[in-house]
Amino acid sequence: MYIRYAVGVGLGAIITFVLFLVMQAVIANDETNLDDSKQLRLLDMVRLAEDEEIQTKQRKPKPPPPPDEPPPDMPKPTFDSSSNSQGVDIGAVDIDVDLNIGGGGFSSDGEYLPIVKVAPVYPRRAQTRGIEGFVILEFIVTKTGAVRNPVVIESKPTGIFDRAATSAALKFKYKPKVVNGEAIDVAGVRNKITFELSD
Repeated sequence: MYIRYAVGVGLGAIITFVLFLVMQAVIANDETNLDDSKQLRLLDMVRLAEDEEIQTKQRKPKPPPPPDEPPPDMPKPTFDSSSNSQGVDIGAVDIDVDLNIGGGGFSSDGEYLPIVKVAPVYPRRAQTRGIEGFVILEFIVTKTGAVRNPVVIESKPTGIFDRAATSAALKFKYKPKVVNGEAIDVAGVRNKITFELSD
């Protein structure tokens, strides 16, 4: 093994020495001398630009694309109030509510009553697939008559209408419940929202 290394180093040294000799011979035999007497002539080419007339183009704007087809009429979901707990049947309630708010609070005691029910937006995916269903929500009617913390108790089909029903419930307005002349929060109010497609 040492013999191989020794032979390789020896051959490398011999080849390097031979290359140096060859380069020395090439440099020594070069008899061409630079002649400075010959002067090189450089040609400068200059191109004169001709005067060009500026041409202006009148561009007309492209006409706007035709409007897309309007979306089909969205069916309005029907509301059904569940009477399971403290809910009130909307169909049986006369919404002629008289709120008398004075400096000392509400004038008379009474239960909460719905004043405004906002129809939810029918989910587009469910509408295109012809899916119908319902959502039962439970929430708190606050002292001001607003809805707080709506929670889905039951829905069919699950997860399709939950978001639309919850968003609509947050826009409901109630006449608050009054006890001893003061408005109070009412928890556990349930409401059923039915989603049906009209023919």
